[in-house]
Amino acid sequence: MRIFSFFLVGIAFGIILTKSEAISWFRIHEMFRFENFHMYGIISTAVIVGAILMYAMKKLPIKTLDGNVVSYTPMKLNVTRHIGAGVIFGLGWAITGCCPGPMFILLGHGFFFAIVLLLSAILGTFVYGVVKDKLPH
Repeated sequence: MRIFSFFLVGIAFGIILTKSEAISWFRIHEMFRFENFHMYGIISTAVIVGAILMYAMKKLPIKTLDGNVVSYTPMKLNVTRHIGAGVIFGLGWAITGCCPGPMFILLGHGFFFAIVLLLSAILGTFVYGVVKDKLPH
């Protein structure tokens, strides 16, 4: 039952990103060229919903599927690390026109070029794992 719930959330996420055109290369490049508010509206909505849910999780005893109370430990802000990671992520997103979530959705839609994006993301993650001890954290 638990894996089925994850499957349903993934399907809903895929439908929402598809219908909102958040998987569109054209929409993403419009955003990075500051030509349209469409993607900024989607991102702003996600940030607002996320903020409301985080507030609710802090104030209410919300439980996981396993029955554990949801908690989190805030990460200490490291401006160099977080800005650097954001720049790298943003450059990859702008160059490819795709971020990690839509890679799987594009693949599900039959756009097999997403395999190259997915393999590149996996390779980048692997390389980070290899060199992370040498990076300033």
